[in-house]
Formats: sequence, C-alpha cells, structure tokens
Amino acid sequence: MKLAPITRRSAIAFAVVGALSLSACGGGGGSAESKTASAWALTGGDEQTFRGSFDEWNQANPSQKIDPQFFANDAFKEKVRSSVGSGNAPTLIYSWAGGTLTDYVKNKNVVDIADKTKELTSRLIPSVAANGVVDGKTYAVPNNSMQSVVLWYNKGLFEKEGLQPPRTWDDLMGLVSKLNDKGIAPFALAGASKWPELMWLEYLADRIGGPEAFKAVVDGKKDAWSDPAFKESLEKIQDLVKANGFMKGYESTTADATADIAAFYTGKTAMILQGSWVYPNFKNDAKDFFTAGNVGYVNFPAVSGGKGNPANIVGNPANFWSVSASSSTEAQDAAASYLNKAVLDDAYVDRLLKGGAVPPIKGIEDKIAKLDDAGYLGWVYKRAVDAPSFQLSWDQALPASQAQALLTNLDQVFLNQMTPQGFVDAMNATLGS
Repeated sequence: MKLAPITRRSAIAFAVVGALSLSACGGGGGSAESKTASAWALTGGDEQTFRGSFDEWNQANPSQKIDPQFFANDAFKEKVRSSVGSGNAPTLIYSWAGGTLTDYVKNKNVVDIADKTKELTSRLIPSVAANGVVDGKTYAVPNNSMQSVVLWYNKGLFEKEGLQPPRTWDDLMGLVSKLNDKGIAPFALAGASKWPELMWLEYLADRIGGPEAFKAVVDGKKDAWSDPAFKESLEKIQDLVKANGFMKGYESTTADATADIAAFYTGKTAMILQGSWVYPNFKNDAKDFFTAGNVGYVNFPAVSGGKGNPANIVGNPANFWSVSASSSTEAQDAAASYLNKAVLDDAYVDRLLKGGAVPPIKGIEDKIAKLDDAGYLGWVYKRAVDAPSFQLSWDQALPASQAQALLTNLDQVFLNQMTPQGFVDAMNATLGS
C-alpha cells in the first residue's frame, strides 16, 4: 500500500486541527452519554494507516469499537473551535502536542493516560514520547512518523568542487564564501513563507544555548527571550544574509510552490535546510538528480563554544492522540486500550515504513534494513534515537499569538528591518499572551 507523503503543510493542517479545538459536527463527537469511542482526523497523509488500524481493532474488539471520521482540511476547519470546550469532542483528539496540549491540560479537556498506555510508551523513543508529557503526566501519545529538519547538500556538486559538508558554523560560513566565489548560490530558502526561516533560528539557538533556552520561553518565564543564545543566533543569521548565504530572490520564494526545493535539486543552490518531509520530492520530482546519488544529508553544524549537543534535532517529533475528558468512561477505556495495544503495533509500523515514514518505535532497525531507502531511513531513525533532545517546531510549541509574532519578527531580522535586540524586546513583550 503506497501512502501519500506527509508534507509540513499537511502536518501543520493536522496541528491546526488540535490547536483550534474540534467542534461539534452532527455526529462523531464524544459526550458523557455516548459509550462508543470516536476519532477525527484529516483525509490524505496518514489516513490509510489510521483506517487500517481502526478496522483491525474494531474487528478484533467488537465491544470496544472506535468510530473514525476523516475530513478534508477546509471542511474540517469549518467544524472546529468549540467542541473540546463544549464537551462534544471526539474521544481521540488529534493534535501536534506543544502549546495546544498544554492548553488542553490546563483546561482539563484531556485525561492522564500514563497508567493505561504503559505497553505503548515502553516502546517509544524517549525524545519523541516526551512531547506528550505535561507536568510529569502523559496526556498524549504519538500516532505517526518522525519528521526532523535536515541540512541537505548536493553531493555531486560538492565532489566536483572538492568541498565537504559543514561540521561547524565556521565551516558553513567558509563554504558560503567559497561557493559565492564560484558563482554558486549557497542555500535555497523560501523566505516568503516565513516558517522556513524559523528552522535556522531553532537550530542555532539550540547549538548555542541548548534546548533549555527555548524551554524557558515555552514555560513563559519573564524575559526568557533575553537569553544570550537568541541574540547571538540572530546575529549569525544576519551575518549569513549579509554574506549572500541565500539565493537571490529568496524573500519572494514560497514553500507551497516547492520553489526552494526545486532550486536545490535543479542545481541552482548547493544546500537547503528543510525537513525530512521533502525526501519524497527529491525521489519523485527529481528522479535524475536522485538516482545519480546527489542527495546528501547531514546534521546541522555545531557552534564553537555552544552549550547545545550537536546531536540535538528540531522539527516534528510526531502527531499525537489524546483522550477527551468529556467522553464517557466506557469510551475513554476503549480509546486507551486501543492506544496501548494497537497504535504503532507491528502492522501499523509496517504501514508507515512502506510509505517512507519512520515511526518513533525502539528496535525497528531490522525492519528498516529491508527497505529500498534503508540508508536514508536508517539515518533518520538513528539520529532520532540518539538525539538527547527532539524539539518541536517553535511555531507549534507556542500559543498562536506568540507564534505569529515570532514568524513576523524573525522575517524582519532576515530582511535587516529589525535588529537582534529589537527582536528580543518584541518577543519578550509577547510572553504571557
């Protein structure tokens, strides 16, 4: 079974589902009166994996059936907003964890499922599972694949020019100079979409200040953005822009049109910082480039003197299921039992792997080794297993108002319309909002 590739755009759409609170829609929602468990998700992406899992569960567990419903993105958005708060949410709530999950917990919309999902959580990669934990309790468990941000480079071009991928930030800046001297644009970037710029700040702040710097922001600590790691990261970003680190016209390039990815695989740029979700684009849209072995990938480089472990990664650890507090006891028990016994079981894992997705389960190296893309998928898997920290994309980790301010202010930094200190001051003002 071939699954549709998951893009960051579709992943964000899933996140919006969670962030906006699912609304009542004439059936499918959960309530204290209903004994039947329900689940909502979007069409496309992981739909076939979910359908297969629910079908198998319902056949094997007729007394604990779960009714799944799938909605097109736009239609689904019309149904959101009110259901979690009004007590009409589905039993299984789909989200991207982060700020959304924190709000659910704060408002007592979801239940602690730690004791009921021990079989599943014991098999999860710890750095991914941690995203479903709030205040030491498990309120969500992953239900699909890991999508980390990768530094991609053109292996053929690098070999031709006698270059090596960067291991340190100094290496990276040196490469920028060498590539520009050769008339080659160093990095592709979809600046008009703003969120691709965020990946640069996420990695630099981690390498300089460690994951603790952004955790203080998430925790809402006063003046958390004043951590020196943020200002230094922004200064390095402006240094990179001034050094012509990005292709001409990056400011007007959009990710939705995949123009940044195309600039990389057509040889217009030497590198791109993008998520693992673009791998299918290389494989399907740039077959000559791909089959020639030109798709290289490495971790984001270390920063000299930085506190962060170079093995740390950022991106989308997974999407998650939570159990609604408004559902009946019977429905909650059915949902928790499903999560514990069926989510990411062997058949579920096989479905994801066949679609080119890497699930956050320990000990699946042998399964991966048998796949056509074993080299790449094995690397994605190992770096997640080894990562001391797998940090959720900041625009999803933060409340919506703070996330929008983050993207807007960072874009101004890239355009040299805001100083690093101006960014720090502006973002400190959003804390608590």
